[in-house]
Amino acid sequence: MNITLLRLENLRCFERVDFAPGPTINWLVGANGAGKTTVLEAAHILSHGRSFRAGGRSAPCRHGAQEFTIHAELRCQEAHRLGVTRRDERWQARLDGADLFSLAPLFEVCPVVCFGPESLSLILGAAEERRNFLDWSVFHVEHESLDVWRRWRRALRQRNALLRAAAADALFEPWEHDLGLLADRIHRMRGDCLASLEPYLAEEATWLVPELGALQVTYRPGWDETTGLAVELASHRQRDRERGFTQRGPHRADWMLHFTEVAQREHLSRGQAKAIALVCVLAQARWLKDRVGEFPLLCLDDLQSELDDAHAGKVVAWLADKPIQSWMTATMEPSRHGHEARVFHVEHTGLTPT
Repeated sequence: MNITLLRLENLRCFERVDFAPGPTINWLVGANGAGKTTVLEAAHILSHGRSFRAGGRSAPCRHGAQEFTIHAELRCQEAHRLGVTRRDERWQARLDGADLFSLAPLFEVCPVVCFGPESLSLILGAAEERRNFLDWSVFHVEHESLDVWRRWRRALRQRNALLRAAAADALFEPWEHDLGLLADRIHRMRGDCLASLEPYLAEEATWLVPELGALQVTYRPGWDETTGLAVELASHRQRDRERGFTQRGPHRADWMLHFTEVAQREHLSRGQAKAIALVCVLAQARWLKDRVGEFPLLCLDDLQSELDDAHAGKVVAWLADKPIQSWMTATMEPSRHGHEARVFHVEHTGLTPT
């Protein structure tokens, strides 16, 4: 999937800017605060419905504006035009001229994976970050996953409401039965996804962080599989009443990477953790290509400050060797080392090819 045109209006520092990237490596070069990361952020919003920046699920409007708009034209197996507008905490979305009631069709046709300073939380942060990474992967290969998750969230809200209302036990049973069935389906989809991702993770780790040793993936579903979630929810009902929310289920799942030369993740340096996060991102991109037939857009924010020169050089060589569109930010124009690449100078007024 290649984005051939990205247009931003009233997003952060930009009043209006058009970006026409090339099909391979694209460097966005400029001073700190010029808006380089905002361009990557816009692509991420089209693919995830939220910003990857810490502290907010959506990017703010330009100062003084009431709404922001992101428009993109892309080529994949078919050409598409898509866009979103955010106003008063509400989304408006269009795909190929048609209004959408959900952002999901945009996510499906515009897959984007990102690596940057925030990616450290994928390794060292809360379990929610790892669940989001996994569930985004599941969404692109399991067409039923979105409906299953919607039904799970509805049933979970109902059970939590009953907990807070101190409702009679009989009222819980149908919801807990449904939650048990849905949890099994979510667990199966996640497990299948991780099992197919693991070889890609191991391959990327072997060349990027060989000093950490062999890689293994572990996964905790969020409840005891041997008992089943419905039984476990019933047995923990009183404790959940005291807390006011459901403490077990797929919303408490987690998965981890383990290396033979590292006893615990807390022993990783920040540099090692960043490199492992990049392993996850590159593996996800390759895995998605093999599952759906096309690479996603790969966005790498401030790669050269997040990794040392040796690791950053490996990544650029990795990109140059594959038919994948990538956007990378830097404060100084990089050495191209013979790789085909386009360089754009970024200022608040726009992007200029150099």
